[in-house]
Amino acid sequence: MNRLLSADQAFLFDFEQKENKLILNWQIQPGYYLYQKQIKFQPSHAKLGKYQLPKGKYHQDEFFGKTVVYFNNLVINIPIIRATDQACIEVKYQGCAAAGYCYPPETKIIPLSTVIATKKLPASSQFVQSNTNTSAKKTTHEKIEQPFSPLWALLFGIGVAFTPCVLPMYPLISSIILGKQRPKSVIKIFWLAFSYVQGMALTYTLLGLIVAAAGLSLQAALQHPYVLIIISALFILLAFSMFGFYNLQLPSSLQTKLINWSDHQKGGSYFGVFIMGALAGLICSPCTTAPLSAILLYIAQSGDILIGGLTLYLYALGMGLPLIGIILFGHRLLPRSGPWMQYIKEAFGFVILALPIFLLERIFGEIWSLRLTSLLITSFCLWALILLLKKHGGWARIGQMLFLLLAIIAAQPLQNGVWQMFAIPLPQEPLALKFNQVKNWQQIKQAISNNSGKIVMLDFYADWCVACKAFEKYTFSDPKVKSKLDNMLLLQANVTENSAEQKSLLQYLDVYGLPTIIFYDEKGSELPNSRVYGFMNSKMFYQHLEQVTQRQEK
Repeated sequence: MNRLLSADQAFLFDFEQKENKLILNWQIQPGYYLYQKQIKFQPSHAKLGKYQLPKGKYHQDEFFGKTVVYFNNLVINIPIIRATDQACIEVKYQGCAAAGYCYPPETKIIPLSTVIATKKLPASSQFVQSNTNTSAKKTTHEKIEQPFSPLWALLFGIGVAFTPCVLPMYPLISSIILGKQRPKSVIKIFWLAFSYVQGMALTYTLLGLIVAAAGLSLQAALQHPYVLIIISALFILLAFSMFGFYNLQLPSSLQTKLINWSDHQKGGSYFGVFIMGALAGLICSPCTTAPLSAILLYIAQSGDILIGGLTLYLYALGMGLPLIGIILFGHRLLPRSGPWMQYIKEAFGFVILALPIFLLERIFGEIWSLRLTSLLITSFCLWALILLLKKHGGWARIGQMLFLLLAIIAAQPLQNGVWQMFAIPLPQEPLALKFNQVKNWQQIKQAISNNSGKIVMLDFYADWCVACKAFEKYTFSDPKVKSKLDNMLLLQANVTENSAEQKSLLQYLDVYGLPTIIFYDEKGSELPNSRVYGFMNSKMFYQHLEQVTQRQEK
């Protein structure tokens, strides 16, 4: 295998300080990537402002789960609040090669020019720039990927309009909007209805903008695992209110005041109707409180002001569209009240339960996210099946069979998870090789000098090395490989801590990253062209051991 690049060559690092802003730049070579979670800053004699690491790309591996990595180029702007003449910042980062070769953590010390904390930091200095797989550099906060488009809020609003707390109120609202005498002009009727809906939309849009702005300033805190768990618990409480366990609404005294203000507005006038709609947006019924609260929490997580306002506007518009239809065409469009409205309300409870699964995936990973999604979809299908069992007829039968089939399919990941949790593990032969641990070159020389004519294999290992774990699980565990290694002296240097002694050993042996395996003859001389860089499967590694043995025999 050809030698890979050194860490400095693979991740070309540069920096520049412009007054109270430090610009860090990594030029990442093709086939290499940096880990987001390994990028850390430690200032000395300086105070840094708020900064945010950009959104990268998800990288999945068997041992570390889903991690965020950066390709091609990474630029981070860090605001400096103050810095003395002795100030510096310690920058730590770590990366890997796509070929399965991981580098030890790198540390760079950057001297800082003096910064006096007299000026307020410009807003732009708190933004992050990233150029991951694109040539265009962004100067805005990177957002957390969201599972739903704002257009879903429109459908969400339409659905909420048909819940038992909202739909029966529409005839009363329509008569209030039109006033004592119904206008003869259809155009005026439309604009009155539209004014009411826009007033309601204004209230919701302002709520969305405020919550999104607050979420933007607290974006880092909102991604903390404990905060994500608390927000997820709130989503679950909101969902349970949709199932009828309890009601959530504004205090009755506050609702009474808002209703009184609304009653003082004059029906039939555009301004009066607009104000009525704006106040109606604040009067939350038990059916609207939970969906609205869920959307607000969702928007706070997004940290996007534009998306926040647009989402709430579309939600209000969705609630208003059925009202506009009823006002224009009369009560004949109004469907009959019945249990189906309660069913719609309960269905939205399942929709709200999807949000905590999305949030908790960042903590527990994709496997548990898949299991929870399986549980949610299965529960929904069984709920729908129970409702359809009350019905009779051909269509009901088809629906029953369909939801039963969907429940069986959706439950598959959940069943696999349960079986894995309770399955009795079969006895297995120990897979781990017995390595002699060494810490420095002196210990390696001592082990080689005590060697009795065997080939020596020196394996460099670290807990942060994905390919090292793959070597242990898939390559070293192979019976043919183990039998071949039984005739060798096995040494291992664990460099997980990346201490000064470990760095010195890596530098002395010209080891850039892991995994690296070196072979020595019985006299302690390194066998030529025998080094292993990166992961090898059991077949390739066995062939390599054959070649190493042949070189030794020559």
